[in-house]
Amino acid sequence: MAGVQCLKRLYFQVYRPELAHQVEEGVTARLRQGNEVGLLTQAAFNGGVLVGFDGGIDEALATTAVLLDDPSVRVIFESTFRYSNVLVRVDVLQRRRGGRWRLIEVKSAVAPKKHYLDELAIQHHVLTKCGLDISSVCLMLLNREYRYDGRQHRAGELFKMVECLPELEKRGSTDLTTLLQAQYAVLAGPEPPDVQPGDHCSSPYRCEFYGHCNEAPVENVVSLLPRVSPKKLLALTELGVSVIQDIPEDFQLTETQARIWTALKTGETWVGDSLREELAGIEYPRYFMDFESLYPAIPRFQGMWPYSQIPFQWSVHRQRNAWAELEHLEFLGNDELDPRLPFIESLLEAVEERGPIVVYNASFESTRLKEFAERIPEYREQIERLQARLWDLLPCVRRNVYHPKFGGSYSIKAVLPALVPEMTYDGMEVAHGAQAGLAWEQMVRGGVDAVARRRLRDALLAYCRQDTLAMVRILERLGELATTRTRTAS
Repeated sequence: MAGVQCLKRLYFQVYRPELAHQVEEGVTARLRQGNEVGLLTQAAFNGGVLVGFDGGIDEALATTAVLLDDPSVRVIFESTFRYSNVLVRVDVLQRRRGGRWRLIEVKSAVAPKKHYLDELAIQHHVLTKCGLDISSVCLMLLNREYRYDGRQHRAGELFKMVECLPELEKRGSTDLTTLLQAQYAVLAGPEPPDVQPGDHCSSPYRCEFYGHCNEAPVENVVSLLPRVSPKKLLALTELGVSVIQDIPEDFQLTETQARIWTALKTGETWVGDSLREELAGIEYPRYFMDFESLYPAIPRFQGMWPYSQIPFQWSVHRQRNAWAELEHLEFLGNDELDPRLPFIESLLEAVEERGPIVVYNASFESTRLKEFAERIPEYREQIERLQARLWDLLPCVRRNVYHPKFGGSYSIKAVLPALVPEMTYDGMEVAHGAQAGLAWEQMVRGGVDAVARRRLRDALLAYCRQDTLAMVRILERLGELATTRTRTAS
């Protein structure tokens, strides 16, 4: 499968594994999650036998052969096959009538993806060449319609089957044979193949050799322009233009693209005419709010479905008037118990009943609040009033400001150090949302000692507090920019 993505990746995995970068925390977490899904899958098949791998490949191949010949074994987990030096391990192999078999690949996803079919094609090829009569090839995926009752998972309902054999037969075997021959040829060569970097470096997965093949990105390349068309990129390439500030003045750009060009050309922050007016509408008291959440593949608490969100932390900075000191309030779930009810109860108390609630990219917090309102009807009216008070800082920045150091991004991680250089996420143990979810998972379920728990708790609180304080400081900086622009214009 590495060779399906990139032949150079395959070569490096076999001959130059030391070139790989360190495995990211997120990849490790996905593997753990996949193992959790795999264990639940086995519960959906009664009487299945697992082929171990501790004894190595040959023992696994031999064990599989014995189980295939035993008609009392109806299901085999991790059955192992090899043909023409291609090794596969099948998640679930189910015996059917007439000596036929059903090949099942389990994925911790809710919908099929192209590379899943590529993987199934290789497995089907090997098993067929090994003499098995395969009557069905399925993906076993998570079912988004499933709702956990909070007591015990119903494995038969948690998963759904998607039949893929007709799609594989439609493809035929020619392409697969050609691909395998290309992989054999590459592995027989003395040097890695000449494969230029491209989209395949990060799709379907970011390659572990990405840093070896890709140079450090050039700042402000023309592809960072928002909604830039392929036709426009081609025209710029033909002009020999690679960075935004080198675009000719008479080149046609959209209004948004032109403001970025202006900021980079002048080296100064671009500020829109309507910024002061927009900011004038934010009354007091003001609240600055941020949520952190986790979305596990396997539903964790009652009413959840695969990949539904568990909001486990919030931070609120509160300012009652223009001269008042900032107040900070926060919540963080501390254990494996469902944090959702104490989360929303404490939040409703913190934001009170009046004043705008500033968020950055309101769709996330708004969706979580909608889910709370549906799940906890006794708080529906309060939650809906809270939801109506959300004021999104992201579109305000996007409409009115562009700093040369934004780098084409309006994320708070790009905007904060550009507008408020004295604040940064650098050096924080938890520095982005994905890390927050992993840290919370480790804190409440990782079996760590008390010292590690306190360290993780402190890191989570510091990160979420930084997000809401960042919004306070960004809004203050926007006010300064609006005032400066008004004075200059007058």
